Amino acid sequence: MSPDRFEGEAVEAPRSAGLSRPGLRGREAELDRLRTLVEAVHDGEGGAIALLLGEPGIGKTALLQETVSIARAHGFLVSHGRAEELHELAPLASLASGLLHGDPPLLSGTDFADLAGHHDQRIWLVERLAQLIEERAAGTPVLIAVDDVQWADPLSRFALGVMPARLLSSPVLWLLTGRDDPEPYGQGPRTTILPLRPLSGTALAELARDVLGGDVPTRVAELLGGAGGNPFLAAEMLAGIAASGVDGPEPPERLVLGVRGRLADLRPDTLHFLRIGAVLGRAFSLADAAALCGRPASGLSAEVDEAIAAALLHDDGERLLFRHDLLRQAVYADLAPSVRRAGSRLVAAGRSSADAVPHLLKSAEPGDQEAIGLLGTAATDVIAVMPDLAADLAVRALELVPPHAPMVFDVGERAIVALTRAGRYTRARDTGDALLARQPPLDVFARLQSVLGDALWHLDDVHELTRRSTAALAAVTDPAIRARLTARQALARSRGRDLAAARESGERALAEAERAGDREAHVLALWGLGEIALNAGDCAAAVEHHTALSVFDTAFLPEEAVARIHTDDFDSVRRLLRTAGEAPLRPAMLIWAQGTLNLGLGRLDDADADLVTAERLEADLHVPGNLVNIRVNRGLLAMLRGDRDAAREHLDVVRATVADRPNTGNHAAHRYFEAVVADADGDHATAAEMVRSVQRDHPFLRWRLLRPHVVQAVRIALRAGDRNLAGDLAAQAAAHATRNPTVPTAQGTAAHASALADNDHGLLERSVRILLTGPRPLPLAAASADLGRALLAAGDPAGTSALTRAHDIYAQAGADAEADRVRAELERAASRPGRRTGGLRPRPDQGWDALTASERKVARLVAAGHTNRSAAEALVVSPHTVNTHLASIFRKLAVRSRVHLARIVLAEGDDGTAADG
Repeated sequence: MSPDRFEGEAVEAPRSAGLSRPGLRGREAELDRLRTLVEAVHDGEGGAIALLLGEPGIGKTALLQETVSIARAHGFLVSHGRAEELHELAPLASLASGLLHGDPPLLSGTDFADLAGHHDQRIWLVERLAQLIEERAAGTPVLIAVDDVQWADPLSRFALGVMPARLLSSPVLWLLTGRDDPEPYGQGPRTTILPLRPLSGTALAELARDVLGGDVPTRVAELLGGAGGNPFLAAEMLAGIAASGVDGPEPPERLVLGVRGRLADLRPDTLHFLRIGAVLGRAFSLADAAALCGRPASGLSAEVDEAIAAALLHDDGERLLFRHDLLRQAVYADLAPSVRRAGSRLVAAGRSSADAVPHLLKSAEPGDQEAIGLLGTAATDVIAVMPDLAADLAVRALELVPPHAPMVFDVGERAIVALTRAGRYTRARDTGDALLARQPPLDVFARLQSVLGDALWHLDDVHELTRRSTAALAAVTDPAIRARLTARQALARSRGRDLAAARESGERALAEAERAGDREAHVLALWGLGEIALNAGDCAAAVEHHTALSVFDTAFLPEEAVARIHTDDFDSVRRLLRTAGEAPLRPAMLIWAQGTLNLGLGRLDDADADLVTAERLEADLHVPGNLVNIRVNRGLLAMLRGDRDAAREHLDVVRATVADRPNTGNHAAHRYFEAVVADADGDHATAAEMVRSVQRDHPFLRWRLLRPHVVQAVRIALRAGDRNLAGDLAAQAAAHATRNPTVPTAQGTAAHASALADNDHGLLERSVRILLTGPRPLPLAAASADLGRALLAAGDPAGTSALTRAHDIYAQAGADAEADRVRAELERAASRPGRRTGGLRPRPDQGWDALTASERKVARLVAAGHTNRSAAEALVVSPHTVNTHLASIFRKLAVRSRVHLARIVLAEGDDGTAADG
């Protein structure tokens, strides 16, 4: 749903509504719209978001404050905060400014301390914060208002971009004001965007009557026209006119001159105090200003009183605030540039990096070593939670270093790391190359190549990674850097043909890492060895290395889970994923592992929901590294269901992604998906050519994603009449089975592939026997269907039971297309025509019957009063997956809130005993 953009010019309300109170003249239409949103959320229509956009002084804050009052009158629990220009380095400060203050506060100090302890895990933190808000909104509607979001810190911006959509089913109204484009916040459903236009002439006349009384003179109306419809400028002009008449310059210079006039009447100490405040920001503490003035806070009472009396400052009980940011800007604008820089340096002096950096960014000049050091420290402090900001700070520090200063390499190394963490891989590589062009000492050369390795890996430039790591190894003397470079070399070689050489590099890297005691090298070496083992098809060795890695660093638990899935050890995978629980690990990879497990278990609906969730989490973080694999799997699921239109939509996304970021792994998955679609369309020659193209870089079985599909690839080759290709694929499957003698799926699919390639019925029977001992139902269904066909073709009625088994497995899994195909074959084989009539009834797109079994479970739990978190605990799944299910439920049932959902569940009378699959 596109955002509801309310574009109409501000107009007077209908006469029956009357004019709004002074301070809201000309904003009646917008206020009515906001009041309607408050009432809708209060009445159980679900969550919503409203964005008030416009220039400074246009009236955003006045509308926000009025809406807060309306919400409080309707019984809302209110969080009212303000983002400030100096929040940028304080994670979640902009949201916390409201969440921790209120009557009562929306979040307790204990809750926030728990969140702050995991501030380096953005997805986990936002999900936990959403859970807390959801729990508070269970009995009372909530308004979360944040003023001036253009100044919000990066973590608050991230949370505000994700949480409104996450909480759409809860009675939560988000009200944000800002000057910027609404893109980060205004792209979700149920978003109302209110651009505040200049006030009309009628509204300005009302405003003038409020201030001056009586009719508005023509000269005053002319002057007000120069305010551009900005109510704050107009009010300041009117205050000046009321005090000294109508003669004077035009705005906006009038405002600066007006403020300058007020300043001229102040004592010098008060003027100095205000200028310090303007440098500190819109809001500042008396203690900070006193420290910078070199006086005790108790000695500034006269200055504070005079500034408040001049209507320049306001005291909110905790801090002093300029009454409007335009006033601060006017004071700041009256300072000479050199004075501004000196003021910023004065403010930065002696402060923590987080407090000093915003001022240093304004005042630092090339060669300023203190600024370089503080910027670097700040980048290190925020890199875990705000990598983009860290990259900006580190790059700025590098820009301040003189070209030939020895420190340029250390500062540059930090910039490369920060740029890589922020996903700016090309910029990281270019920064490194610029440093390398300065011909650093050999050890520095090796160290820079080591940190560049991560960027090159993410750029999929493994050839360059191999070349550079090899060259650096010839120059390095530091044992830790040598171990890291050797591990990078092994990781790069995992993508090559000579996996034996890659394994040797990995083992050497691990030994070097242990000798050097270097954690980073240890992680890289274990990761590389695990990747090499998986690519070689040695699943037991992959489990060994990935288990050691996840014990060493729990962030790699998803890799261990995926490695165990390759060994059919599904019970261990379930335990691992339960162990992960709510741990702030890599949630997108955890959900990918869960989806891979559900695919193996033949739970297609759950697998699809997991894949949707993993894609959403990657999109939230702007790191869609697994998008091709996600969409290929979703496309293959759609083909199993018989939904070719959905499959083609997924294929379009895959094509666009591969074009944008080509690599051999993506090439293989993409080409196989193209083959499946072409084969279904009857273009068997093209399909077979696509399978051949998969093997041009490596054998088909090298690609881990494709191993479960080797039987389908053999079928594609046979339908195209290419028995050599079919035989090659079957031989690869047999070799994979030899490497994995204890894995039923490897053994069973190898027998199945050989049976098709050699037309051997005995191997089909062996395949079925083996797969019956394994955990994967879909390979068993495929082998049973082929066995049934072969037996019936030979006149053996036992084929019927094999086909029936295949049909029932496919139907249970939701593989409707395959189930219908087998059902048709059963009908043809039945002794009584019509014994089975009609195919599986397609699941509708809308209504209760459109829900999957898991969606029905979630719907019942939510209708019974569960939060997303408690529903996830009851179902032993991730809250992220519950959120995906709930979004699908709302779409299919066309509801907007949990209240509406509860009514539907009650009307269905569904007690959970219906066939849920």
